[in-house]
Amino acid sequence: MLSNAELLTDRRALRRRLTGWRALAILAAIVAVVAVGLSAARDRLPGGRHVARVSLSGMITGARATLDLLKQVGESSNVQAVVISIDSPGGTVAGSEDVYNAIRALAAKKPTVAVINTLGASGAYIAAMGADRIVARQTSLVGSIGVIMQFPNFAGLLDRVGVKVDEIKSSPLKAAPNPFEPASPAAKEAMAAVVGDSYAWFRGLVQARRRLEGPALGEVADGRIFTGRQALQLRLIDQTGDEKDAVTWLEANRGLAKDLPVREWRRRQDRGFSLIGVSAGVARAVGFGSLATTLERSGQLDGAQMEGLLAVWTGSAGH
Repeated sequence: MLSNAELLTDRRALRRRLTGWRALAILAAIVAVVAVGLSAARDRLPGGRHVARVSLSGMITGARATLDLLKQVGESSNVQAVVISIDSPGGTVAGSEDVYNAIRALAAKKPTVAVINTLGASGAYIAAMGADRIVARQTSLVGSIGVIMQFPNFAGLLDRVGVKVDEIKSSPLKAAPNPFEPASPAAKEAMAAVVGDSYAWFRGLVQARRRLEGPALGEVADGRIFTGRQALQLRLIDQTGDEKDAVTWLEANRGLAKDLPVREWRRRQDRGFSLIGVSAGVARAVGFGSLATTLERSGQLDGAQMEGLLAVWTGSAGH
């Protein structure tokens, strides 16, 4: 049986070992952060004259990381032209507008072509119209020109469980519709006016950017989705093809030097090994679990908010 003196000695030795391991963990994390920074700088700021590829995938929300990236691409002297690679069902109307404006600003500085891969619908099509030219595969899905607002209604469920929600508000249309009662005709009419105005903006953008009028505009702007082949006939896109075809067009029509490499420019959150992730790992390694959890959650917020009007296609994109 160990004496008190021996127990005290063992505890001190264990404490020294734990302190050493924590110091090593912090040192390793610092090295990792430096490595991530250097790697991110290489990936996000490629060197040498090249064509930049910026990918838009998933739900479009106008995330700051995406807007900043488009701005950085436009400011780079190494970028000779840009390919916006799109595979998205759309997103929020406001977010899609932000991305469209950012691509228009980029196109004012660099020749820019949007390439729609599997899907470029609704808000993603808004973004594509910001480019100088739109290319899509023959079997890509394009269009879905329209706006939607959805809101849940739990009134029937609350009635069944015997729950009533009381409220006091300044006017009948304040915070209407709400999920706790059936939407009134006036609330539906007000929301329909908002949706209609946003749709008019979307339709006007298609009219101006794709030079469509009258019946030709009405045919494409009823919310339907089209294949790339159909979209070409309807003048929603300029060419069927892929990224290679887009680069060939840039070489033939925008004076792009031949055989330049195409290099991916990445958003900060696209990297699985991010600065926030490393910081969370350090916090967890030294015993700050709550801080680690907070950091991990904060790293997931960029682009995750899907509130307000949506320009999104909800069908299946499978072929």
